[in-house]
Amino acid sequence: MVTISRPYTKSMIIMIVTGFICSACDSVFPLFNRYALDHFAAERTLDTLGIFIALYIAVLAVQVAGNYISAAICGRIEVSVNRDLRDSSFRHIQKLSLSYFNSNSIGAIHSRVMSDTSKIGETVSWKLMDIVWCGSYLISILISMAIISPELFAAILVLILCAALFTAFFQRRLIKVNRLIRQQNSVITGDFNQTVTGIKAVKSMSVEARMEKELFSDTEKMRRHSVRAGHISAFFSAAVGMVSALALSVILYRGGALTIEGVMLIGTLSVFMSYALGMIEPIQHIVMTLSEFAAIQASLERYNELMSTSSDVSDTEAVFEKYGDEFEPKTENWEAVNGDIEFDHVSFTYPDGDIPVLTDFSLKVPKGSMVALVGETGAGKSTLVNLVCRFYEPTSGRVLIDGRDIRERSVKWLHSHLGYVLQTPHLFSGTVRDNLRYAKPDATDEEIRGALAAVSALDIAEQLENGLDSRVGEGGCTLSTGQKQLISFARAVLADPDILILDEATSSVDTITEKKIQSAIKKLTGGRTSFVIAHRLSTIADADIIIAVKDGMIAEQGTHAELLNKKGVYYELYTRQHEDIDRVVTDRI
Repeated sequence: MVTISRPYTKSMIIMIVTGFICSACDSVFPLFNRYALDHFAAERTLDTLGIFIALYIAVLAVQVAGNYISAAICGRIEVSVNRDLRDSSFRHIQKLSLSYFNSNSIGAIHSRVMSDTSKIGETVSWKLMDIVWCGSYLISILISMAIISPELFAAILVLILCAALFTAFFQRRLIKVNRLIRQQNSVITGDFNQTVTGIKAVKSMSVEARMEKELFSDTEKMRRHSVRAGHISAFFSAAVGMVSALALSVILYRGGALTIEGVMLIGTLSVFMSYALGMIEPIQHIVMTLSEFAAIQASLERYNELMSTSSDVSDTEAVFEKYGDEFEPKTENWEAVNGDIEFDHVSFTYPDGDIPVLTDFSLKVPKGSMVALVGETGAGKSTLVNLVCRFYEPTSGRVLIDGRDIRERSVKWLHSHLGYVLQTPHLFSGTVRDNLRYAKPDATDEEIRGALAAVSALDIAEQLENGLDSRVGEGGCTLSTGQKQLISFARAVLADPDILILDEATSSVDTITEKKIQSAIKKLTGGRTSFVIAHRLSTIADADIIIAVKDGMIAEQGTHAELLNKKGVYYELYTRQHEDIDRVVTDRI
């Protein structure tokens, strides 16, 4: 918490000082009442009334000014801390490897970045101010009471210590319960996210009732935890209220007796009663704030857990010094890419798995080669390109580009030379033009139209309502899957990468469009190294190397003609696919 608030130390000091001043003013007002009763009322005189009014107005003015300054600073600190936490967590998240996102739901990540940071920001501003004001006010009135009447103060102090013991006893229990509440909140956020992002699947499979049942179960768990926390907090408030009432009773009983005996003036008794009644609100505020601190501690733990998570893929200090990182690249030290790629006895097991996906895999890919990867689902095709892209690190062995281990240069350097077209296309919210400029921020409209034309997508873009300025919606929801794929492909064309990855990039387009893309692929892959994961085997007949992967090993490799002649794994996949196509055609006839 100290580290989070350090940039705002000066503002927080001003906030705390004004809080002390405001609480001091609040504690002074009952003394004005005391003077009015003991002097003006008891002595029936208006002497010093002008000075009295002037001092009262002066204290009131200081209090109003202090409240304004502290409130303004609290608001500024809150929004600034929220911004800092979200900026730093978002930057950190982008540095994490894919394995983190495989093992953490989007809802849980979103909850940490938005909900938890919001609570932390509120704590270091308004909640801290509450503690400062309430604590200093209590100290002020206790000192005043001790000076005015040590006897009554001693009796009240015992009751206050009892309230403090109540707070300490239940504080640990509140921390545990609120930690459970925050964890369950992440689960519920994940439920919502899963349902909304997959709403088409939910409706198509008619599982609305099941999703509702799962959500209701999770919200019921959170309700139980919240009710338990509410019971504890309610007991807190009741205990504090009882202590305050006992304090007032003691003052009325003993103070009244002292007043009758003439030992204490009526104004002094009035001050003690005002202080006793005034103790209720700050004590309750402190209890409530301490209860909320328990919840904040859970949020802080979750935020720190996120920020302390290290990426499975990271650059060494030496690499960072030379090449920079994702956000501060030192492009002047970046070497050009020739395009020779080699897998040198690579083995790989996913961080959250225990079964090897690749075992002692070796392969040399000369510059400018088009490598097609085929095989059954789970054979290791995507794993190969993920290792080339350095989304994961090999468990053992090396991946080399131009004869150097890719770990000897930065992740940013590598990714700046890559073009990747995903099987499931993803577009960012914005316009068609915005999405293409993710590949090249300074691209002109002519370059954008040229990239779209290269993949036969220019007509599609121009037929949209606002052309290149048409908004695609979140994830490209306003476009068809084929349209999204074509725009995604055009984005790779615009990037003009040295190494191109096509992960079943034509699987979402129709046959006519696919043929148009094939000619674009030939132009795009010419002179640059490319990896093509193919589902439709007819699209890779012209590949320089076709690698049939089975159980994480190269089952066979060669050209299309060579592998058909071998009548092995590739031949089996190829003939089976054509049999399936023939069967579909026959069924339709």
